[in-house]
Amino acid sequence: MAGQRARGRALTAERIIEVATRICDEEDIDVLTIRRLAADLGVGAMTLYSYFRGKEEILDGIADYVMGNFRLPTAEETSPEAVVRALALAFLEMMREHPSIVRLFATRVSTGPRSMRGAFEAVIGRLREAGFADRDAVRVYGLIVQYSLGFASYQAPRPWGKADHPEAEELRRQRRHFYGALPREDFPHLVELAEEMTTLPSDEQFLFGLDCLIDGVLRRTGD
Repeated sequence: MAGQRARGRALTAERIIEVATRICDEEDIDVLTIRRLAADLGVGAMTLYSYFRGKEEILDGIADYVMGNFRLPTAEETSPEAVVRALALAFLEMMREHPSIVRLFATRVSTGPRSMRGAFEAVIGRLREAGFADRDAVRVYGLIVQYSLGFASYQAPRPWGKADHPEAEELRRQRRHFYGALPREDFPHLVELAEEMTTLPSDEQFLFGLDCLIDGVLRRTGD
């Protein structure tokens, strides 16, 4: 169905990136090839070279597209603590919606104009508006992105941590059983804390770490 919808729309560079993003998010970056992308778009592979020089340029386009569409949280609360928390949650949401961006962050530096405006300029501007001094605003921006990226990467292969995953409860039960069934003489702590171990990739854990990060940020930048 997705391929049929793609074939029904005019071919543009933007459309090519949209379909490439869908393939990478729903399947995997390694699945994306010029031939596969062309098939989903209903065009010949050579047609795509009129828009992009190859897969690497398309991947750059995906990073620019995803980050350029970063949804800056509304400025309902303007305290430094509230702004950092809202931005971190927004970045985590973006990475969950577009899991391909987690791998793209690890393989390339995005310098596209859309991403620079949406996920750099606007975010650092919001941090400065919240009262962070120049260098602090950049450092806090880095902490937000790096923490969100690390957690998203950790959570991705551990779906029992996602509250909205349809099989989360069953997967958590399996993980509890896994830890609980370990030889107690070798793993006494893991056996006794089997329930708590299943929360490591949870939103609760993300918020705990975020609170710790914010506490540290406010102490270091409060002077």
